[in-house]
Amino acid sequence: MKRYKSRHGQNLIWDSYDRLVSSFGVAVEQKDVPTSFGSTHVIMAGSTSSPALLLLHGTGDNSAMMWIYNIRTLAEKFHVIAVDAIGGSGKSEPNANYSRQFEQATWLDEVLHELKLEKVNVAGVSYGAYLAYYYGIMRPEKVNRIVCMAGCITGSSSELMLRMIRAFLPEALFPTRGNTVRLLKKLSGPNAAVFLDHAELMDHWHSLLKYFNNRSMMKHKIKILQDEQFDIIRDRCLFLIGDSDMLSNYPAAIDRLKRLRMSYKIIAQAGHGINHEQAEQINDEIISFCRPEGTASDNTLN
Repeated sequence: MKRYKSRHGQNLIWDSYDRLVSSFGVAVEQKDVPTSFGSTHVIMAGSTSSPALLLLHGTGDNSAMMWIYNIRTLAEKFHVIAVDAIGGSGKSEPNANYSRQFEQATWLDEVLHELKLEKVNVAGVSYGAYLAYYYGIMRPEKVNRIVCMAGCITGSSSELMLRMIRAFLPEALFPTRGNTVRLLKKLSGPNAAVFLDHAELMDHWHSLLKYFNNRSMMKHKIKILQDEQFDIIRDRCLFLIGDSDMLSNYPAAIDRLKRLRMSYKIIAQAGHGINHEQAEQINDEIISFCRPEGTASDNTLN
């Protein structure tokens, strides 16, 4: 399945991706990591002697746009590895095996193995939040602490689909410039200007809505997990949810977090783009939760 609707659209997205990365304000290394599902592109920053922090973006975006307001600060405290989801709109390239038998935990296992990382902290946004807690549950021995931003524990597939339809339609079906702005305002809290006033970021997102084929991410299934599985991560997982986030801040989702006794914080004046809209606070939350004073680095395989 083609990830982009045209070669022209792919070129626009990749050129903009490069410009966004060049604006990070921190030295980065980009690497293509081989896995059995294809090549996984990662952006790395910060000292390899610092604790490792795996960053996971959402369904319709990529590492370049997701972490533009975070990676510089996080790289001061962590060895940051921002992963482009295979099948997503970034620079990872899936192979035929991705379509046949993709499995998220196995894929991340292979990424960590190739990077010689034994144990990591994981932080994700939206679908990346699900992937963060899912990997923590599936591979508790490989995950230290987990931060889930703009994410929730879904109770059913129909619940998830209904929230997505209400959030993204009809604007995403007709990705004009005007609808891109309307959708952005719909998903954001009162600080939408961090997107609207950033021309490159808005151009990039408009290109993704117009040219990226979201069906190529359909192999990234969201599984409905059993309540008892969350016992595995309860003491080392934190949810950060915007007070204006229509996708993750609704009664059933908050009640589920309470019932499962998961730690969470409601972040004021933030929508679904929580790590953009309240970047400084989110950076501080990730650092304080994943790297309490005195934490030693134990990242690499012997």
